[in-house]
Formats: sequence, C-alpha cells, structure tokens
Amino acid sequence: MEVIYGIHPVREAIASRSRAIEHVAVARGRQDAKLQQIIDECRTAGIAVRFVPREDVNRLAQSAAHQGVAAVIAQHHYGDVGDLLRQPRGKYRFVLVLDGVEDPHNLGAIIRTAEGAGADGVVIPERRAVGITPTVAKAAAGAVEYLPIARVTNVARCLEELKAQNIWIFGLDERASQAYDTQDYNLDLGIVLGGEGAGLHELVRKKCDFLVSIPMLGRISSLNVSVAAGVMMYEIARQRRSS
Repeated sequence: MEVIYGIHPVREAIASRSRAIEHVAVARGRQDAKLQQIIDECRTAGIAVRFVPREDVNRLAQSAAHQGVAAVIAQHHYGDVGDLLRQPRGKYRFVLVLDGVEDPHNLGAIIRTAEGAGADGVVIPERRAVGITPTVAKAAAGAVEYLPIARVTNVARCLEELKAQNIWIFGLDERASQAYDTQDYNLDLGIVLGGEGAGLHELVRKKCDFLVSIPMLGRISSLNVSVAAGVMMYEIARQRRSS
C-alpha cells in the first residue's frame, strides 16, 4: 500500500476505482464542501473513513500540504509501452517519453497536462528519474489514476521499439533549428523531453526522427520542462482539433 493526499488526487482515486483504497483519513475540524463530498463518496463506495487529528494526517502523508485528507491505497501499477499504444484516444497515437525528469512537481504537472491534452500515456525511466510518488500524484491532481504510465529500463531502446510500431519520434531540444510549431503532428508520434538542466541525453537525441525547439524571445535559453511539455502538447492538440 501507499499514501496519496490532497482533495483532487483522493477524489479522483475514489471516482476512477483504478486502485483499491484501504481507508481515507480526514482531519478533524476541517469542514468544507469539497471535503464533505469526498466523505459522501467514500460512504457510497463503501470505503472506510477515519476522522483523526491533523497531526496524524501530517504523519500519514509525510507532508502538511494534504488539504485535510489522505488515502491509504494500493500501489500504482506501471504498464508497459504496449499498453500505451493499444487503445489510442484519438485518430493518431500520441506518447510522451521523459528522459530523466527528477523533480516530482515537474513530473506531476507533465502528467496532468498530458492527460488534458489527449496523450495516450507517459513513459519514464526506472533509473535517475522520479517515479509515481505521493508528491507526484498531488501535483498531477488525480491524472495518475487515468493516464497509463510505463516505466522502462532504457529510454533509447524504448524509442527503437516505438519506431518499430511506426511511431515518429520528435525530440524537444533547445539546440534544434526547426521550431516546434512548423511541424505537422497529424501522425502517430512520440514526443521526447529531457530532464531538468541536462536536456536530452546524446544517445536519445540521436534516436529521434526530428528535433524541434521552442523559440525564446528573451535572455533565458530554455523553459522549465513542465512548461515546455505543455507548450508542445497543446500545439499537437490544437493541430489535431482543427484537422
């Protein structure tokens, strides 16, 4: 079992029924409509609710940013890359591959945006990268309960597997000469983003079919990875919505 916390992550875990919930802990004295809705939904679903001191919720969540609620839930199940391709959400397949994102807030924000932008799933590496933690789940605002997430041992090998499935690979790289919004994304594709600071590893960069960049008009050379992911994914969503 693991713990998730926060209004949105707990509520979406209850609604999605994607993982078994042992119980939900609610801080005594916390009263608001959203928290009451979670309590009502737990009772409807037959999930145990425990009213405990706020300090107990702090200890359970290992954080004070829990908004008065935490849930003890079955561990997150990672899929494999094939799971991400099996049932595309749109006409074309759309996979996001992360090459070493280490900040849990960045990963959570990326997963939240990927779910909203219509991606079929996210691929993360097993080593030198953050996995699905309570902090990631909180930052994703419940999106981890809906979006398939695969974990792989080797990102470069994963890209080869995707290409063998006729997936075109676009790498987002600040050194690329082609702007991200000059490409046609109405095809089966994977988008690769590097980690904070280091960007794409050289071997991963070489595996990409296309390299694109986001033009920067100021003095800073690049965007935060979660912001860059959002810009890229919503350009894909825009093109596909208007095609």
